Order: sequence, then structure tokens, then C-alpha cells
Amino acid sequence: MTTLPPKQLLDGYRDFCRDEYKTQREHYAELAKGQNPHTLIIACSDSRVDPAVVFNARPGDLFVVRNVANLVPPRDDDGGRHGVSAAIEFAVSALGVDHIVVMGHGQCGGVAASVAGLDTLSFKYLGPWLEPLESARAEVHADHAGADSETLCSALELNSIRHSIERLHQFPFVERAIAERGLQLHGARFSIHDGVLEWMGEDGEFHPV
Repeated sequence: MTTLPPKQLLDGYRDFCRDEYKTQREHYAELAKGQNPHTLIIACSDSRVDPAVVFNARPGDLFVVRNVANLVPPRDDDGGRHGVSAAIEFAVSALGVDHIVVMGHGQCGGVAASVAGLDTLSFKYLGPWLEPLESARAEVHADHAGADSETLCSALELNSIRHSIERLHQFPFVERAIAERGLQLHGARFSIHDGVLEWMGEDGEFHPV
């Protein structure tokens, strides 16, 4: 069964052809020869946060992998299909990116689900996917005992990024790239309501850019 493209997508494509592609035709011709992004961004699938828009990036600048709650999963060598791990490996080992940014955001639905409790979820796949948040959530609850949901969510958005960066170190190819060519790991959170970007310092704390 074939269907027509949704009108919003078709209209957007026509605008793209008329404007951006037309003005950047030479750039796209160069990109057709291959890609050389400088940064891998691990971002949330949330429709409100587009890393390329936030960083005003041109096509070819960023290698982006998006998933619910911008998670780096634990290293798992069980031979299964690990989409995020595969994207990280390709970006680091094949494309040779200089930076990896784990980019969270405010009002994250995945984080809110974790704060509410994964046992409350009625989704088959979402609960298991969010399980890596549990250790970060436990730390947040211990540090903010009795806090309201908004405070807990905000704290977990940041602490989850720290834990994801720690899990990046589990991958041998990441460690080799750090040691041999200076690959840098970063954490960031984008605030939807005011556009503020926070960046994680060497002390693990986040500060507005």
C-alpha cells in the first residue's frame, strides 16, 4: 500500500528545495563526497529540541543520535542490536569526531517518567530502556529528600547526563580515542522555556553558557 507524504512534510520539502538547498547547492555537492562531522551529539528524541537548530549547525557539522531521555546505555557485548552504541562506535572509530556531547533538556518526558516510577509505565519497551536512569534517580532522591517533582526532574536531567558520560568510558574505543587523539566528552542541558544552554564543567556542575 502506498500513501502520499503528509502535507506538512511535502510543503516543508518544497520550501527546502526552493530556499536552503538552492542557496547551499555547492555545500551539498561537497557533502556528497563524504562526511566529516566534528561532534557527536547524543540528544533526546523530544520534538522540541533539535541540536542542529540550537547550535546553528550546517549539514555535515554534527553526527546526531537521538533517543528517549538522551541516554548512553551501559556497554553490553551480548551480540544484540545496540543502536546507540553502534552510532557512538561509528562516530568515534570511523568518522573520528573530536567531541561527544550528551545533551539533555528541560521538561524531559523520559526523566519525568523515571521520577514517577518505572513500574507505573504501561509501555512495553519504554520501561526497560529507561532502567539505566535508576542509579542516577536514586542519588537524586537521596540528595533531595522530600523535594517536589519539578525539583527532582531538574536534578535528574543533570545527573543522568553525568551518568551517561561515565558510561561512555566503558567503551574501549572511546578510551583509546581520548588517550591517542584527545577526544573530549561534554555534558549540556538546553532549557526549552528560556533558551538557556548549560554546560558541564570539570567539577561536574552545570553553568549557563
